[in-house]
Amino acid sequence: MMEHDPKLPAYSTGDPNSFAYSTARERWPIILTQAIDDVYRTVANCDDAAQRDEGKKIVAELAQLKYEVQHDRALTPIRDDGYPDVAIYNKELEQLGPLTWLRAPWLFTECYLFRRMSTYFTLSQRWKNYDVFARQKIKTFRSSRPAVLELAARYKELITQMRTNSEHNPEAEKLIFMEMCEVCLWGNATDLSLLTSLTYEDIQKLQGSEARRKAEKNVLVNELPAVYAHLLAAKNDPAKAHRDRRVDIVLDNAGFELYVDLILAGYLLSAGLATTVVLHPKSIPWFVSDVLPSDFAVLLNALANPRSFYETPSEDDLLQNKQPETLRDKEIEELEFLFSEWSKFHAEGMLVLRPNRVWTGPGCFWRLPAEAPNVVEDFKESELVIFKGDLNYRKLVGDVSWDPTTPFTEALGPLGPASGINVLALRTCKADVVVGLQPGKDEELKQMEGGGGTSGARKWAWNGKWAVMSFSKGS
Repeated sequence: MMEHDPKLPAYSTGDPNSFAYSTARERWPIILTQAIDDVYRTVANCDDAAQRDEGKKIVAELAQLKYEVQHDRALTPIRDDGYPDVAIYNKELEQLGPLTWLRAPWLFTECYLFRRMSTYFTLSQRWKNYDVFARQKIKTFRSSRPAVLELAARYKELITQMRTNSEHNPEAEKLIFMEMCEVCLWGNATDLSLLTSLTYEDIQKLQGSEARRKAEKNVLVNELPAVYAHLLAAKNDPAKAHRDRRVDIVLDNAGFELYVDLILAGYLLSAGLATTVVLHPKSIPWFVSDVLPSDFAVLLNALANPRSFYETPSEDDLLQNKQPETLRDKEIEELEFLFSEWSKFHAEGMLVLRPNRVWTGPGCFWRLPAEAPNVVEDFKESELVIFKGDLNYRKLVGDVSWDPTTPFTEALGPLGPASGINVLALRTCKADVVVGLQPGKDEELKQMEGGGGTSGARKWAWNGKWAVMSFSKGS
C-alpha cells in the first residue's frame, strides 16, 4: 500500500529537528511505563490465579518492549493474533527494510507500537478485551469536571432555546455553529498520549469558555463559514427533504473530547443540520486516549449517574484523603438532560457507532481508496466527514514534509476535491506537518518564543496551542 503514499520524505524518529525525535525517546517510554503500572495494579487486585499469571506475562512483554525502544533495537514482525492487519503491518515493515526504533518513519512506527502492544492482550485468554488505558481516560474525564458542567449548562440552555424560539436569526444560527465547532476543536487540547506530565490544574486551564475565547486568535486556518454554507444548503435543498443527511465524525480522544464531539453531534441533530451522525471509534486501545466503543458506554453511564461518577473518591483521592465536591441539583439536572438527549438519539438510530480496524492501520489515508474502498464509497453518501485531532490530520495529509503553504485540498491527495467526499479536519497542532498556511506564517511563528527559530524545527506546531479547521469540498 506504500505505493499510494505522497512522494515526499516522511518525518523520522531519527531527525533531531522533528517532534518524532523526542516522542520516541521521551514519550514512548513514559507511555509504556504507565501501561506496565496499570496492568501491575490490576494484577495486584486480582483473585483469579490464571488471570494473575497472564497479567504478569503481559507486564514482562511490555517491559521487554520498553527495553527495545530505549535501546534502539530492531522492529520485529508482529505476532499473528488472528486479525488481517498483522499481515499489512508486517509487509510494510519488510518493505521499509531493517528499521530500529530511533531511526524510523514516525507515523508507521508509532502505529506499530500500539498495534504490537495490542497483541499481548489479544493473544491472552483472560485479558482479551482489557483496555490498558481505561484508567487514565476515566481519570482525565473526572478532572475535566468544571468544563463538563459549564458545557452541560450551555448545551441545555441552547437546545431549549432552539426548541422554544420560533424567530429565525440566520446570523445567530451561524455563530452558534461556529462556537460548537470551536468547542469540538479545543476539546482536543487534552490528549493523553502527549500530556504525560500534566497536573489537574493544568487540565482545567486547557478547558472552558475563557480558554476558548483566548484561543480563537490561535486558529491559523478557519474554513468553517464554507462548511456551514454547505450544510445549510443541504438542509434547505428540496431534493434532500426526505433523504438522510448524514455527518460522520472520525473520532480521536475519549473522555472530555468525546464529550465535546457528542455536544457537536447533538447540536447538529437538534438544529436539523444533520439527520444522522455516525461516530467512528477505534477497535483496539490506541494512542493512549483514543475512543473505543466501551468509552462511549462509560461516558453515557457517567452522565446517567453523575453523583456516583463525580462524587465517589478515586484511588488518588483515597490516597490523599480527599473528598470530591458534591454536585448541585442544577448540575445534576443539566447532566441528566444530556444523557436523556444523547441516549434518545442513540436509541432512535440517529447517533450511530461504527468501529472499523482501518482506523488502526499503519499508513496514511491516501491508501483508503485501495485499502478500504467500502469506507470511501460510504463516505460519499455523507454530507460531511469530520476528522478529529492530530493523528487523523497526519494520516489525511500523509505525515510528510509538505511546504506549509500547500493547499489542504492538494495534500489530501485522493480524498481531495475530486473524491466526492466532503472533508473537515479539526486539529490542534501536535506534530510537524501542517498545510494551508498563508505565505510567511510558518516563518513568523518560528520566530516567536519557543517557535523553533532558525533551528530548522517547527516547534510552534508541537504543543497544541495552534489549530487549523480545514475544509475540502468533494465535488
